Amino acid sequence: MLDHTARAKKLPPAAGVGYKAQHFSDLMKDPGPVEWVEVHAENYMGDGGRPLAQLAALSEKFALSIHGVGLSIGGEDPLDEAHLTRLRRLCDRTHPASFSEHLAWSTHGAEFLNDLLPLPYTSETLDRVSAHVAQVQDRLGRQMLLENPSSYLVFDESEISETAFLSAIVDRTGCGMLLDINNVFISATNLRMSPEAYLDAFPLHAVGEVHVGGHDEDTDDAGERLLIDSHAKPVVDPVWQLLDRTLQRTGPLPVLVEWDNDVPEWPVLRAEASRAARVLAA
Repeated sequence: MLDHTARAKKLPPAAGVGYKAQHFSDLMKDPGPVEWVEVHAENYMGDGGRPLAQLAALSEKFALSIHGVGLSIGGEDPLDEAHLTRLRRLCDRTHPASFSEHLAWSTHGAEFLNDLLPLPYTSETLDRVSAHVAQVQDRLGRQMLLENPSSYLVFDESEISETAFLSAIVDRTGCGMLLDINNVFISATNLRMSPEAYLDAFPLHAVGEVHVGGHDEDTDDAGERLLIDSHAKPVVDPVWQLLDRTLQRTGPLPVLVEWDNDVPEWPVLRAEASRAARVLAA
């Protein structure tokens, strides 16, 4: 079996940002503390053009993380071979320091759903997701990181906790984890559980990348607080505090600030990255 843990490059244990094209010039001229950038794979699967030219320029200055959103790792159908081929071509072209995907599903038959949907944590799901993760790693010839989801409900049929489910996938496949701390805070708030207890049970030894981001707040039908993973606002203080608590246990890790909607001007995003750098320095 291919040793997916033997990677030639790694992301630096420093602040990164989710790259947006409108920030290209500012990022190249005045990156502040940013040492790496992350892009969504599906935006760069063409054969050329400005997106790939900018990506090539960025990769000369910054370490690169590729983050997939379309593999449907948790889906019941086989993985899309054409999508895997495009993904392999992108990784071979850009030589990223990291590749990651979501623990979610987004396909049904020939239909693609523009969302990252949850799945029950059962032995059957565990077998399927583990097989899909192993297939991706074999096809790409590299270790992948799997991101924990933001949750809004619990399936009655779930028989395994989320952290135990993720730990089992790591043990079976040798994959790493992308720990999204904003997702932890959202899930803990929505499901009335302790984010600290979740993180204590998380396979922190396997974490290769950390995300923080903003969220929106609403109320559910019962009038209870409901958090929505929007990536459209600054990171809130409780998430920064959870990041600090986590890094005190793990040591420095690559920390990404995600801001995908209502994207601000570069100085605002750079300020968020500077705060991440200060937490890392502490």
